[in-house]
Amino acid sequence: MAATKLKVLFIYYTYSQQTHRVVEAIAGVLRDRGCEVRQAKIEFTDPRYAGRFSRFPLRHVYLDLFAMLPAQMRRATGQIRVPDEAMQGDYDVVCIGSPTWWLTTCMPVRSFMKSDLAKQLLAQKRFAAFAVCRRYWRNNLNTVRDLGIKQGGEFVGGVHFTSAGSQILSLLSLLSFLGKGENCERYLGVRIPPAGLKPEYAEQARAFANKLAERLGRDDRN
Repeated sequence: MAATKLKVLFIYYTYSQQTHRVVEAIAGVLRDRGCEVRQAKIEFTDPRYAGRFSRFPLRHVYLDLFAMLPAQMRRATGQIRVPDEAMQGDYDVVCIGSPTWWLTTCMPVRSFMKSDLAKQLLAQKRFAAFAVCRRYWRNNLNTVRDLGIKQGGEFVGGVHFTSAGSQILSLLSLLSFLGKGENCERYLGVRIPPAGLKPEYAEQARAFANKLAERLGRDDRN
């Protein structure tokens, strides 16, 4: 891998920073294997929605989250901004990170995947994807994969990362964290696990990164 010096671009959106944690874990392994890595975090600039995500924690956690439901259900897109790093290199592979919002791909990532910029970056290029979620990842990951292929990319792998706790407890942890900005032992009188990814996410990310690097290395030798 060091001899080929593969160039990897990460494009992702994050609000709670969980997706960023995964990006850092995967990117670290790829750097250690000799890849040149750049990161481009999508900014959600749509005036209809961006205000509620401009601060952390959310001002009105229930209202802010449920207000996104109609747009998510109709698979809407919105205004975004992608850093210049996304266009400052001829990348060998693009890795896309998407949180799950209301069972599917979050609006900022969907907006990117349907954009002209995505077509420029992905046409005849390899891409990978990962989903970050509490439980429901399949629709999110499959959407990113299908939109990337539609933009002319070659899908080379995907993975998902889930939150700690059961379905109900992870939801309570998320609501508590997004509303208070910190982990609490209890929410609504119920003992909850720490919000965010399971502790083993880092090991899972390393395994995915190594698998991806090995595949890219084999493809380049063929």
